Amino acid sequence: QVQLVESGGGLVQPGGSLKLSCAASGRIFSIYDMGWYRQAPGKQRELVASISDAGRTNYADSVRGRFTISRDNAKNTVYLQMNSLKPEDTAVYRCNYQMYWGQGTQVTVSS
Repeated sequence: QVQLVESGGGLVQPGGSLKLSCAASGRIFSIYDMGWYRQAPGKQRELVASISDAGRTNYADSVRGRFTISRDNAKNTVYLQMNSLKPEDTAVYRCNYQMYWGQGTQVTVSS
């Protein structure tokens, strides 16, 4: 069993920054990818970014150059640094590991 707990969401003005964290506990194997997904009201869930055990990263076109995913395998934690935030980044962000999902954290970008 694996538990994923996200934190770091909130309300930020356009152009601002937030850093999300996802702490994993349970049977975690660092060899597997971890990822961040988001879902806005009325829209499908989309992959924001993922990272492999070796640190290889993958980003959605809409966030490339603004968001940075990283992981600390010793702490079983994955991070998402979000810069230059836009209103269209508003969504619930959820952490993913294998078939497990966190509860989500709300990110709202608004003036």
